[in-house]
Amino acid sequence: MKVLVAVKRVADPNVKVRVRTDHTDVDLSSVKMTINPFDEIALEAAVRLKEQGLATEVIVVACGLPASQETLRTALAMGADRAILMQTDAQLQPLAVAKLLKVVVDGESPQLILLGKQAIDDDSNQTGQMLAALLDLPQATCASSIELSGLNGERLVVTRETDEGQESVDMTLPAVVTADLRLNEPRYVTLPNLMKAKKKPLRLIAADSIGVDISPRCRTLSVAEPAERKAGELVPDVATLIARLRTESTLI
Repeated sequence: MKVLVAVKRVADPNVKVRVRTDHTDVDLSSVKMTINPFDEIALEAAVRLKEQGLATEVIVVACGLPASQETLRTALAMGADRAILMQTDAQLQPLAVAKLLKVVVDGESPQLILLGKQAIDDDSNQTGQMLAALLDLPQATCASSIELSGLNGERLVVTRETDEGQESVDMTLPAVVTADLRLNEPRYVTLPNLMKAKKKPLRLIAADSIGVDISPRCRTLSVAEPAERKAGELVPDVATLIARLRTESTLI
């Protein structure tokens, strides 16, 4: 079974990101970048399937700037076999990423496509669903457990978290699955594996050479820092709390 994992290069979640002075976007200059945490979980799931002998190859794909090669090398060090970068300087939105990934999926024909449920920079939570729609494949989002079933592992049972509790989904392969935080805990990348990753194949494809419309559908009007939260206040008892809540003009 061939597994394809999509990863995105994002700002390190432990770094505070600042807004540009012109408020057009966030300032990523001199900011440490890393693999999107949800995508890292999806990659870990794919590598574990290979270690269990259930997957034969793990392919990792990224879309974006040439600097995404560093992200892909980290993914290769985690255990992926080869990498593909759909390279472009354009600002990519979820639909554009889904279109680019579809081209890769059509060429590679993987049995399982894994993505993080969302990217921590835009929190769109759309790419996996859009990709499944473009491919006309079954999908399961927010997966907290993945198990292969059937005599030859041709079916997939995914436990996913919903607002009402856990839901189990049984589907045929190929399929698209997006990973939630509780799926696993990704491994640390060691220096020897980073050195080995430099020798693994990384294919570059110019996104503007494949005839796919990746023009943005939305336009950012302005970006601003979140409003500062007011300091909390302690009240002596419940009666005082209720009285204060009734007098607050922001509450209905």
